[in-house]
Amino acid sequence: MKTASLEETGKLAADFTKGISGYAKSIDREIVIMEVCGTHTVALRKHGIHSLLPRNIRLVSGPGCPVCVTPASFIGNSLELLENDKSVHIATFGDMAKVPDDKGRTLSGYTGTGRVRIVYSPADLIALCAETDGEVVFLGIGFETTIPAVASTLLRAKKTGLANLSVYACFKQVPPALLALLSNPACDLDALLLPGHVSAILGLAPYQFIVENWHMPAVVAGFEGLDLLSAIFMIVRQLASGRGTVENAYGRAVRNEGNVKALAIMREVFSPVTSLWRGLGTIPLSGLGLNNDFARFDAERRFELPPLTDTEQDGCMCAEVIQGKTQPRDCPFYGSRCTPDRPVGPCMVSSEGACAAWFFYGDAPI
Repeated sequence: MKTASLEETGKLAADFTKGISGYAKSIDREIVIMEVCGTHTVALRKHGIHSLLPRNIRLVSGPGCPVCVTPASFIGNSLELLENDKSVHIATFGDMAKVPDDKGRTLSGYTGTGRVRIVYSPADLIALCAETDGEVVFLGIGFETTIPAVASTLLRAKKTGLANLSVYACFKQVPPALLALLSNPACDLDALLLPGHVSAILGLAPYQFIVENWHMPAVVAGFEGLDLLSAIFMIVRQLASGRGTVENAYGRAVRNEGNVKALAIMREVFSPVTSLWRGLGTIPLSGLGLNNDFARFDAERRFELPPLTDTEQDGCMCAEVIQGKTQPRDCPFYGSRCTPDRPVGPCMVSSEGACAAWFFYGDAPI
């Protein structure tokens, strides 16, 4: 594939920006677009896309940061498990170790003891279990992008008879969350910027309900500046012509049918379950839990962990931010009491969090 030169890239960016401005002017009202994916929130800020858009386009963050949508009680339960069973070791992705529970406690205090281990891939769990005396409990968070890799690891663990691995599953599925969000009568969105990585797994069909129920433009985007501009261009072009359809602006990575093999592996190990989301509440069939064939790997059953509850630290507005109801700068803690070094909420912890993106790349209004 031919790589565009800097001059060609600049011309394309200028053309997209001109086209967006033209369509936005013809619409002549505020246009609210939600970037569903947390990585998109970061990329939009990093590339300064907001500075190229006309004033009547407003971008808001959505529930696409896996760390951010995980309830604080998930951290609380994990801490209680560590404190009550000294044989347990927890394995987690790095961001989760820094997320406070509703009492302000984090798992990071245990990292120096060796009982909380940071992993970079689910595949690391096999070796970690081999070198660990006691149970290794993996904190299973993430969307459809992460889940197939976890499923593959569990298939391998079952085949080899691995006895000291379990997963505390808090996996989420994006389409049911979008259904819940759009079904809220207070929702004022005009269009959705759909996640690229998740869509590489799912394909386009799971988003058709957006068009069927709301006649709303929904465009899958990549993560480079031109990817984002082209997707926003497609959205405003649809709005200007009165259309609402699912389009793919990330064709080099996303196929209509998705990743069939990854989907099959995921379904072999996991089944849809009702799940609690930070901010969005309980959403039917929006999570993924372990199938009965993999029940021995289920930490929730194995350790009889209590159900999750929707509790937050007083004053934290992460729940509102991930619903697009407010912007990070509107939180009274933002940039003062809550910073990446001293986070109060997950949106300031995660590398995909809206508050962290604003903090690192500028908090000028969009």
